[in-house]
Amino acid sequence: MPKLDEIRARLDWLKEQFKILVTILVADVVGVSKLYLDAQNGLLFYSGLVLLVVLTVSIIIVSRKIEIHLIELRDI
Repeated sequence: MPKLDEIRARLDWLKEQFKILVTILVADVVGVSKLYLDAQNGLLFYSGLVLLVVLTVSIIIVSRKIEIHLIELRDI
C-alpha cells in the first residue's frame, strides 16, 4: 500500500505542475500574439517565443512522466 500512495502522490504533484505550465503557456501565447498584432517585435516578443518553446518542452516532459506513473499504477 505505501507504494500505491507514493505513486498517487507523485501523480497529483505532476498534474498540478501540468496545470500550472498550461496556464503559463496560454498567457504567453496571448501576450506574444498581442505583441505580434501590435507590430512590436522587440526583445519581449522574441523572449516570449523562446518561452513558448521552453514551456512546450516542459509540458511534454511532464506529460511523459505522468504517463510513466500511470503505467506503474496499472501494474500494481
